[in-house]
Amino acid sequence: MNMLKNRIVKAQGYAEKQDVDAVLFFNLSNVRYLAGFTGSDGALVVGREACWFLTDSRYTTQAAREVTGCPTIEYRIKLDGIAELLAGKGFRRVGFEAEHTTVALLTALTAKAPGVEFVPIGEDITSLRMVKDTGELDLLAETARIASEALVSSLGGLRAGVVERDFALDLEFAMRRAGADDKSFDFIVASGERGSLPHGRASEKVIAAGELVTIDFGAVFNGYHSDETVTVCVGEPDGRQREVYGIVKEAHDRAVAAVRPGVSFRDLDAIARGFIEEQGYGAFFGHGLGHGVGLDVHEKPVVSPRGEGVAEEGMVFTIEPGIYIPQWGGVRIEDTVAVTGDGHRLLTRVPKELIILS
Repeated sequence: MNMLKNRIVKAQGYAEKQDVDAVLFFNLSNVRYLAGFTGSDGALVVGREACWFLTDSRYTTQAAREVTGCPTIEYRIKLDGIAELLAGKGFRRVGFEAEHTTVALLTALTAKAPGVEFVPIGEDITSLRMVKDTGELDLLAETARIASEALVSSLGGLRAGVVERDFALDLEFAMRRAGADDKSFDFIVASGERGSLPHGRASEKVIAAGELVTIDFGAVFNGYHSDETVTVCVGEPDGRQREVYGIVKEAHDRAVAAVRPGVSFRDLDAIARGFIEEQGYGAFFGHGLGHGVGLDVHEKPVVSPRGEGVAEEGMVFTIEPGIYIPQWGGVRIEDTVAVTGDGHRLLTRVPKELIILS
């Protein structure tokens, strides 16, 4: 309860900083973070001195258990309930999550509450969750453990003749048996030439001997996500496969080693990207080096050439360099790291030396 109270206080500080009477949250990850609600519909209004959680009759009993720091208001029609609360409290300037509010929703809300000026709030709101507390770090570590161990237990079934999609399903079942509530995203299982697709979701392709296979996977546990990528070889790798894997592995290792409080996200990206460019493969690494992981599998911070800010203790993000060569294939290696007071620790568990499957 104190943890949630502290988060609400932080959100109230943003309301004051933005000179608004309150901030309206629709994004369920933000609502869960601030109020503790785990259901699928609701809204949160955080004023400078108080907060209110709104939901319908399906969730009032659940909210009574989960939402302890704010009173719960039941509505029949969501926007009517929100507009009534804002009018009843006399709020005239209300911030909203610019990144999570559609034009249609804002238009409808404005029509329901004509006396309210809705003010878009961007970076301040999206950065609320960047620094994780101890409880979050424990959950993220446990989620990563579940996913990593499920992958290791499943690799024995990855061999020539197996369909990508079938392996992805086996991995998902292994995660759920290990305690995962869900998968973080549709798993990427990209073999052979399909490895050149950074987001090559598992397909009906049959994995062949001698192919590299990129596996990007993650679990959800108690609302928190994991994200990890391994690239394995089915059979003995050839010289070029070893070369490309070694380059990506070295880029990954250099960037991971540099993670510590105060290092800029752009510098982390440059460490990995610069090494890949030096080896002549810069044109084949197009995406950013990493992203934050938490209640969403992709959240702040952004670790890329355009990333802003520096790493702080408690931040959690991925390091995932890759090389993707059309008509050949690709390699990506990804770990999730937590920034500590004097450096970092890996949350993901699968060893990143090249795994060769017979």
